[in-house]
Amino acid sequence: MRALSFLLPALPLLAGPVQASPLDLDITQMSLEQLMEISVTGASKYEQKQSEVAAAVSVITRDEIRTYGWRTLAEALASLPGVHTTYDRQYSYVGARGFGLPGDFNSRLLLTVDGNRANEVVYGTALMGREFLVDLDLVERIEYIPGPGGAVYGQNALFGVVNVVTRTGADVNGGEVALAHSTLDSGNEGRATWGGVLDNGVDVLLSASAYEAEGRDLYFDYGSSGVAGVASGMDGERDKQFFGRAGRGPWSFDFSYGERRKDDPIAAYKSDPLVPGQYAEDRHLLTQLQYQDRFAGGTLQVSGRLFLGRERFRGLFHRSGDAHRYAFSSDWQGMEVRLVSTARADHKTMFGFEYQDNARQDQSVVGAAAGVMIPGAGWRAGVYAQDEWTLTETLSATLGVRADRSDVSGSALSPRLALVWQMTPDTTLKAMYGRAFRAPNALESNLGDGVTQLPNPNLDAERIDTLELLAEQRVTPSLRLRATAYRWTMQGLVTLAGLPGGFTQYQNGADIEARGVELSADKTWDWGGRIRGSLSRQDACYADGPVLLNSPRLLGKLNVSSPVPQTGLRLGYELQYSADRRAVDGTDVPGYWLSNLNLVADKWARGLELSLGLYNLLDRDYAQPGSAFNWQNVFEQDGRSARLKAVYRF
Repeated sequence: MRALSFLLPALPLLAGPVQASPLDLDITQMSLEQLMEISVTGASKYEQKQSEVAAAVSVITRDEIRTYGWRTLAEALASLPGVHTTYDRQYSYVGARGFGLPGDFNSRLLLTVDGNRANEVVYGTALMGREFLVDLDLVERIEYIPGPGGAVYGQNALFGVVNVVTRTGADVNGGEVALAHSTLDSGNEGRATWGGVLDNGVDVLLSASAYEAEGRDLYFDYGSSGVAGVASGMDGERDKQFFGRAGRGPWSFDFSYGERRKDDPIAAYKSDPLVPGQYAEDRHLLTQLQYQDRFAGGTLQVSGRLFLGRERFRGLFHRSGDAHRYAFSSDWQGMEVRLVSTARADHKTMFGFEYQDNARQDQSVVGAAAGVMIPGAGWRAGVYAQDEWTLTETLSATLGVRADRSDVSGSALSPRLALVWQMTPDTTLKAMYGRAFRAPNALESNLGDGVTQLPNPNLDAERIDTLELLAEQRVTPSLRLRATAYRWTMQGLVTLAGLPGGFTQYQNGADIEARGVELSADKTWDWGGRIRGSLSRQDACYADGPVLLNSPRLLGKLNVSSPVPQTGLRLGYELQYSADRRAVDGTDVPGYWLSNLNLVADKWARGLELSLGLYNLLDRDYAQPGSAFNWQNVFEQDGRSARLKAVYRF
């Protein structure tokens, strides 16, 4: 932290008069062709058009977030093909292409904020619900790149990369104040943001957000504990977020901080049921200093960055009447250097090096009578190269490979190969192969309390191989169709296993095989309407036969946005279907339909935007699976709720 702390006092000195910024592009006025030309950076760490990316990439824009009233990163991702979510009243989990083990803390998806890795280094957690450290109002776009990203990113990118691109000061160009109230959980939230370009050319953005909710009084059956009852006043939540950035020319600096405390109504980790005062708390800091410029007549792009992250988890849970305090401290910092050259005709070549020092990976469990303290530290390093080779006017190849080495699992090689054929101006075919890995995290390899759990320092890394075929057809300038077929196999899945004597231990388990198909369509109209929908079939099973837990075989998504004539309103409606999911006890949790409606009024008064969101519009009863750490086999989800939000820009 000391390495970058000298920059923080300078931020207040950047305040000053704001210059006018270019007009923002409004997605409601953009054609489908313009939408498809929005560049992405998360696939290869440099800008690419979506048609050039060797993946079935999806982009969610800021205007879509406003139109549909999404409150969390997980809700926004749930609108995409092949993505399903799970919520256990503690954390939000995102599954991809049939994989979403309950309680896995999203450690097999890589989350980045402006290209900066956000997965912490004890559990490998990627926070994607209310616990995400950036207010969703500050997000310019969300890039989702499904499939293995190990050839560029290394660790964690087994099932995809989620890159969150934040707004700049020029985007905001003034001040914003937002207030919202939600029913059901009696939640209140507020945000204050200022951004602009100073007279000296420095782009500045500063924002602070807060959220507080009483939560609900919920009835729970605590399973084998033999306890059932209403958890009254035990579902509250308090969040705080701060974001700052400054940039000028080739230099930029950004800083994110999130703090969240969630009361525990579910008796997580099989703690004592219906005991008030139990909670889980996360404090997450992420920052980076970046340099990026072009040389050699614009043919050489040089990028470098210093990064730093901190995560502090604190939890208070009771066991057999005694209070136990759980904690982990996750500190990491490092550097990355990257070169991208277009000097050779028909080639775009990238070379990079990344080093990360995991300076602190400490875990502790302290009870009334005794405790266990497990200090840890480590490192990882990777070198990578990629070449985009234009073979002909219509055919290109992407070849990439990354070599990683760490103190945990030794060496790992992650190759990538793709062919992109622009068969006609309106037809694109892509064939892709990739491999990725995930080294065991500190929880899995080091944690042992000598009473219930044993450590396993001999765990092997998980590895995944994915083969994917994609066809994209632009039927008309306003209608696009996409079909994707994939097959992935995973070796060495790390899961918690039972041992003789009542002990548990993380071990490498059975291999997994999966096949799937994703069909999607996107249609726009000149008058501002848009429909996008998808249907996904995914079959994920262990190699010895059983269906994978929490893996819906069928997913359906429909998103409709339209202006409402004569009202000055814009409507955003979404309908989602999820098929049955297998629970931990082997039973099937029934599938469900879910619909949400959001109305936005931004033309009624200058600078004022009002929105009304109705979630679970039809008040459906539905549930999602719990994990092996829960008393509950399933968790009932929220019924109908509403949120009224006001944003004033000046």
